[in-house]
Amino acid sequence: MTETGTDFPVLRRHGVGGILVQFGTSFSEAANRAALAFRAALDRACPAGVEEAATSLTSVFIRFDARAGTRHDLEARVKVLLSERDWFQEELPTGRRLLRVPTVFGGAQAPQLRQAAEAAGLSEAAALQQLRTTCVRVLAIGFAPGQPYLGMLPDAWDIPRQTNLSNVPEGALVLAVRQLVLFSNASPTGWLHVGQTAFRPFRPEAADPFGLRPGDEMQFLPVSDAELENIRNADRTGDGGASIEMLK
Repeated sequence: MTETGTDFPVLRRHGVGGILVQFGTSFSEAANRAALAFRAALDRACPAGVEEAATSLTSVFIRFDARAGTRHDLEARVKVLLSERDWFQEELPTGRRLLRVPTVFGGAQAPQLRQAAEAAGLSEAAALQQLRTTCVRVLAIGFAPGQPYLGMLPDAWDIPRQTNLSNVPEGALVLAVRQLVLFSNASPTGWLHVGQTAFRPFRPEAADPFGLRPGDEMQFLPVSDAELENIRNADRTGDGGASIEMLK
């Protein structure tokens, strides 16, 4: 596969203990799928010296023990693994989940739904229909612990971030550039606050603190303010009332 005349995937050295495997320099569904599939295969292969592997939107970062002198051997193994198949044609890895998350759209809890709908050229009702029916994938975890970038939304949602920041709470569902982000903690943001959930992407008290993994899929189902409050009061897991099913 080529992109702007450069062959991908590309292996790059990062510092004394890092290797970056790039499947593209800008987002595409194929590059993201390739990164997720390659990361899963790398985890299965368990190359000696690898201490951590993490995906971004289009790449896989491999951190290894530089003291063990494993760079040369590890790079060779990574190159062999890359050559074994066309990663851009690979299926998404197994073990993924579909989470359907109760969400308040608009109103006092998510006050920028109308603004986002207008920016997308949609009525508020049409915007809500798209947001509630679109199933999005966890493309990457980043910016804050456990925080997912979710996509991709239909083309109409390719709207810019705001130049002015607003403060959103934990569990806020925000939107820009055809993506959703589900905030793992209260934070200022330029993304538009269109929904509010009780879902906690980051659970520092749990044995597994991240509530989501790259490749998981999510759908956000409308509930009332009162229903969300009941869910929040009853929730003991951080799932925010989500139903969870395994995907193939």
